[in-house]
Amino acid sequence: MTSDDATYANVTLDPRANVYFDGGCVSHTFHLADGTRKSAGVIFPGSFEFGTGEPEVMDLNAGRCRVLLPGAEEWVEHGAGDSFAVPGDASFSIEVLETLGYVCHYG
Repeated sequence: MTSDDATYANVTLDPRANVYFDGGCVSHTFHLADGTRKSAGVIFPGSFEFGTGEPEVMDLNAGRCRVLLPGAEEWVEHGAGDSFAVPGDASFSIEVLETLGYVCHYG
């Protein structure tokens, strides 16, 4: 299920914003009742490189981007309703073409 049709009940929200790239990406971390950690946010148009500490799956609920995943030779375009996975301890490049709304699942 992608985040465009998901709701999350009984969450604990960290009210401190995670701000990256001078405000180019802003998210909030939240925890489900079972302790699972996720974040929800927005990435504004631009080109960015993100690093991961653990595996991540990004569910896109708005916008459009191109992603270059570790080991890939070609960029892949994604839009609302799509997901992509990134391995842990890696980095990936993303070019946001239209403001991107997302939920990131960790682990």
